[in-house]
Amino acid sequence: MTEFEKAQAGYLYDANYDEELRVKRAECAEKCFDFNNARPSDLEGQKKILNTVFGEIKGDYFITQPFYCDYGTNITLGDKFYSNHNLTILDGAKVTFGDYVFIAPNCVISTAGHALDVEQRNKGLEIALQITIGNNVWIGANVTILPGVTIGDDTVIGAGSVVNRDIPSGVIAVGNPCRAIRKITEADKEKYPIYRG
Repeated sequence: MTEFEKAQAGYLYDANYDEELRVKRAECAEKCFDFNNARPSDLEGQKKILNTVFGEIKGDYFITQPFYCDYGTNITLGDKFYSNHNLTILDGAKVTFGDYVFIAPNCVISTAGHALDVEQRNKGLEIALQITIGNNVWIGANVTILPGVTIGDDTVIGAGSVVNRDIPSGVIAVGNPCRAIRKITEADKEKYPIYRG
């Protein structure tokens, strides 16, 4: 079993010294560099680069520069995906986004965890656990999503949260650690003023 296959299966794997993985990360870093240094007005050129990064793209998307990921091939974007500045995705394992996922600035989505045992950690061993984000999810600024988390459909993650456990559908969740504080209701349609002129 290769180190990449171990990572996908949820085993400790050599993320630091395995040559195949180092080459894959270097190739992805070059593509991210090209994207991040493309002219902001060259949207077509940016998308052309990003289309070579992701494993699967299910529809339209927009990613604001800068953007960083480890491999890219483990990332699936749903339709109408949007991220603001400075999204980082450490995709040692699968990261799957549903449709209409909106991500605010400075967010980190990390499948990567280091071994707790010092000898294993010093050998470069890591764990990668899949992250799944449902449809119609809004992730506020400066959110960190940790390995193995699933976020349900129609949920809002408040700014500054650290998500280290699954979050159900249809809730507002905030904090460190992030937890659901209430359901989203029909009354939330009246939260902000609507111009009706």
